[in-house]
Amino acid sequence: MNSSVNPSSELSNLTSSDQVQTDELAGSNRLQPIPPPSEPLQYRAIGLVRGRFVATAEQFTQGTLLASDGTEINTVLLGRIMSLVKNHLDLEQEHLWVVYPRSGQQDGNLHLQIVGVWEPERLSRQMPATTRPSTAEQIAASSTEIEDGYFSVRGEVIYQSASEGHFVVKIRQAPRKESESPKYFKLKIQGDLAIKAVGKFWDLQVKRQADTLVLQAGVPIAALPSKPRLKKNKPRPTGHTSPIRNLDTPRPVRQAGDAMSVKRPIPKPASSSRPTPKPIKRQKPPQ
Repeated sequence: MNSSVNPSSELSNLTSSDQVQTDELAGSNRLQPIPPPSEPLQYRAIGLVRGRFVATAEQFTQGTLLASDGTEINTVLLGRIMSLVKNHLDLEQEHLWVVYPRSGQQDGNLHLQIVGVWEPERLSRQMPATTRPSTAEQIAASSTEIEDGYFSVRGEVIYQSASEGHFVVKIRQAPRKESESPKYFKLKIQGDLAIKAVGKFWDLQVKRQADTLVLQAGVPIAALPSKPRLKKNKPRPTGHTSPIRNLDTPRPVRQAGDAMSVKRPIPKPASSSRPTPKPIKRQKPPQ
């Protein structure tokens, strides 16, 4: 694996948040469907897939993306792109979709969220100026050098296994409201980063192969601060038999009149240097 970014790729150094709004993906002066970086450690998971979206009969926003290579990928339409898809796109034809990737929680396979479409020439030519999609719906730029199946992933590597041949990237989603907390999701990528990658922020170039994301190249950007570990109580050593006092059990209280006999020790006589006198034997009087 090449650990450096290929400078010849126009998309290699792009960075963005996964929560980029459609108006940021669009813009009359953009040369790429994926916007440039706004900060060094900005999280991102975004890519391009060419195919035909087939909605389910029950719900238009749920369906399958039939990719140009024949792969069927579980896909949803985000609400911001729905009017453009319904009113201005022929769903019987293939389109180059701008998508957010996700790893299925059950199968681990690739799932997609459609956030935009990259067809500036067709949209600009087919619709008059008064009915064209706003910049929040349309990406107006040349698409002649856009690579189908390219994904840009930026986030923290939280797991890697050379034996299993994959690693997991945690990506932070910016909250939609200031009162909300950031949310996270995990993305599974096939490949080997060759070095100890866990705990570092990575800029990754990824390629879709069927319903799997495969690493092409990656660069570590920075080491992220580790979270403090909670202290655990040390276990008692084996064979420890010290009694544990029950604080809930009161001590006995001595009642009045409950005399208790106490044996006091008898003091020993003081030692003397004089010898003990012998008893005097008295004689009996004569009879």
